[in-house]
Amino acid sequence: DFSDLELKPDHANRPLWACPDGSIFLEARSALYGPAYDFLVAIAEPVARPEHVHEYRLTPYSLYAAVSVDIAPASICDVLDKLSKVKLPARIRAYVMDCTKNFGRAKLVLRGNRHHVESSDAAALRTLLEHAGIRGARDASEDGDDEEFRAGEVAAELAANRAYLELAAELDGSDDEGAEDDGAAAPGATLRTYSFKLKVGTAQDVKKFAANDLDFPLAEEYDFRHDLDNAVLPVDLRPSTKIRSYQEKSLSKMFGNGRARSGIIVLPCGAGKTLTAIVAAATVKRSTLVLCTNATAVAQWKAQFALWTSLDPARISLFTAEVKEDLHPECGVLITTYHMVSFGGQRSLDGERLIEAVKAREWGLMLLDEVHVVPAQTFRRVLAVCNAHCKLGLTATLVREDDLITDLNFLIGPKLYEANWMDLTKNGHLANVQCVEVWCPMAGPFYREYLRHGGCGQEAKPRAGGDARCRRLLYVMNPNKFRACEYLVHYHEQRGDKVIVFSDDVFALLKYATALGRPAIYGATKEAERQAVLGSFRFNSLVNTICLSKVGDVAIDLPEANVIVQVSSHFGSRRQEAQRLGRILRAKPSADGDGFNAFFYTLVSTDTAEMFYSAKRQQYLVDQGYTFKVVTDL
Repeated sequence: DFSDLELKPDHANRPLWACPDGSIFLEARSALYGPAYDFLVAIAEPVARPEHVHEYRLTPYSLYAAVSVDIAPASICDVLDKLSKVKLPARIRAYVMDCTKNFGRAKLVLRGNRHHVESSDAAALRTLLEHAGIRGARDASEDGDDEEFRAGEVAAELAANRAYLELAAELDGSDDEGAEDDGAAAPGATLRTYSFKLKVGTAQDVKKFAANDLDFPLAEEYDFRHDLDNAVLPVDLRPSTKIRSYQEKSLSKMFGNGRARSGIIVLPCGAGKTLTAIVAAATVKRSTLVLCTNATAVAQWKAQFALWTSLDPARISLFTAEVKEDLHPECGVLITTYHMVSFGGQRSLDGERLIEAVKAREWGLMLLDEVHVVPAQTFRRVLAVCNAHCKLGLTATLVREDDLITDLNFLIGPKLYEANWMDLTKNGHLANVQCVEVWCPMAGPFYREYLRHGGCGQEAKPRAGGDARCRRLLYVMNPNKFRACEYLVHYHEQRGDKVIVFSDDVFALLKYATALGRPAIYGATKEAERQAVLGSFRFNSLVNTICLSKVGDVAIDLPEANVIVQVSSHFGSRRQEAQRLGRILRAKPSADGDGFNAFFYTLVSTDTAEMFYSAKRQQYLVDQGYTFKVVTDL
């Protein structure tokens, strides 16, 4: 109950409500929406962003991300107070100050391919070493006893990212003169630092202990401009390369004071995540390791480096099951998959030699594509195997159905930037998609079998065993669903559209593909055949529909596709729904009479568990501002 909040006299001119529980509500039609949105994305987690009112929430990690880009805690409170329709609750001020009191006091740095915990305050290091796990991870062989640290000097970091202080001054009517000198250091000034070395392979655990147990997260920054130990990568963007405003804004959160911050950038599919990462690599100009989900993505990343940069192809190496190219002896780019690096079994001689070279190299930048897969235990080994000064995670959907997504905050870093899908659509950077849920009545014989195997409309969880598998097949293979799919494929092909039919169930996928007479790609499809089918789909006017299993959810670039028909999915996965929508989000030139130039159909068998899963899957997209139209009769 927030009825006791005190409205300000000019509340109508202010864009947001700041509530005592940390919730923030932003009016999208406010004249101050633009600067207020940029500010909230920097300090809070988006919860829901429909058309008129957005909801955000302050969290410890969102505040950590804000402080990591040099927004002072006092500035967070001041700007919130100036933007809020009500007086900023004291609970919010106390929460911000409490959550940020330890942020930035210590850093994790890489020197000589070994991790060190560094701070300008020896007391901060002593606090960390009070934790048994961190104390056990310390390599005291060169540091001395527990009360001694390595001492050194580093260039003092200049104050940065003053945009929000300037916003506060503008809203306050003052010019904030003299603030330019606050927190700044004289050119050439140095700071005395203290550090201790960590044992090999313990950096992840130390970051986890510090963040979760001590509320003392370790920042990761790379002073690449002053790195004289690692060779410079001769890479520059081509003159024809143009980046969009939101890409530039996301990179401004990563770079400041000549340093690169580790963290995560969230951009929708089709919004240019790959180009954003390549610009980051061209800025750091050090050895770069690119990690992808599959071999198709590896080939696409190599093509993108060739398209957007002037990097010598001899400096780009691939490491997949089929291709194992040696690293450039001085400095280069290695593009590989998570599986190739995390694999713990026996390797070929070439593979073993290459993975040892990867381990031995001190990487300047690690780019993690589709970073939401990293928390999976098999992929966490990647971060233990490879040492990088800076890690940049890329994803369109920072959601998982388990709780492991929060692990990314210490595995990689805080979320640096998250774009608004609807704003990008309005500005023409993304396709304007009509989302449709088509209700398909279950055919009588199929529904009788579905009920006989224990199915019911209220079933909320998949049951183990053959019955569950049988029920899923029955509602996926529903004849009425196939007829709806067939109609939509023929209708959109006649319009000249390019159609993707998605089915998680491989049995159903092959049946649909055979009945429709269209090519299919799934896990067992050879890489050469995949490339041939995808090439025909992109460039052959006679191939306008392809059928994909979940291998097409990520890292397949099909800019020509503008229609998706989804007949089977992975239960209630919100992430998968957003990723599949992303296959058709790349901006399209033409639109129909209603302004839509892409279509996303989900076919649902009525009165089955599929309806429950469908509603759950749509939640993430609804929170991004999309609406689903329900059609009961095509």
